[in-house]
Amino acid sequence: MALQSENHNMVFRLVIITCAMFGFGFAMVPLYDVFCDITGINGKTNETAVVYSAPEIDTSREVAVEFITRTHKGMPWEFSATTQRIVVHPGELNTVEFYVRNPARRDIVAQAIPSVSPGTAALYLNKTECFCFNHQPLAAGEEALMPMQFYVDPQIPDDVTVFTVQYTLFDVTARADDPKSLDNPFLSGSNAE
Repeated sequence: MALQSENHNMVFRLVIITCAMFGFGFAMVPLYDVFCDITGINGKTNETAVVYSAPEIDTSREVAVEFITRTHKGMPWEFSATTQRIVVHPGELNTVEFYVRNPARRDIVAQAIPSVSPGTAALYLNKTECFCFNHQPLAAGEEALMPMQFYVDPQIPDDVTVFTVQYTLFDVTARADDPKSLDNPFLSGSNAE
C-alpha cells in the first residue's frame, strides 16, 4: 500500500509540474513582449504615430540612420529605400521615402514590420508617420512612394552614433479582410510566415 501511495503522489506531482510548464510556455510570449518594450531589446519600434512636440534640437550631435529593406519569402514586390543613409541631429524632424512596385498580375496587400539595430536605439526612434502603421494595398503593376517621418529623441545615449532600421514586407492579402488584423496590423505581419 505504501508503494502505491508513493506512486500516486509522484504522478500527482508530475502532472502539476507538467501543467505549470505548459502554462509558463503560454505566458512567455506576452512576457517577452513586455520585456522587449521596457528594455528596447529586439528593436521593436512604436506601432502608432507619436506627436512631434518640437523638442530642442541638439545641433552639437549627429546620428546616422541607415535603412535596409527586404521582402519576406514569396512576396514578389520590389522594395527599396530611396535614402539609404541619413545623418540627423537629435530632435529634428526628418522624412524619408520607400519605393514599392507590385510586378505581380494580382493585387497584393502588404504589411511592413520594422526592427532597429542595436535594439536600444529603438527606444529613441519616434515615428510621427509611417507606412508600417497600416496595410499597404497595391494593384497589379502599381508602384508608390511610402513616407516615413521620424525624429531621434535627444536623450539617445552618446555612444549610439549609428543605427539601422530594417523593414521587411509581408504579403497579408489573405488576412486583409480579417477584422483582427485591422485592430493590430503587426498581428497579421508577424503571423504571415
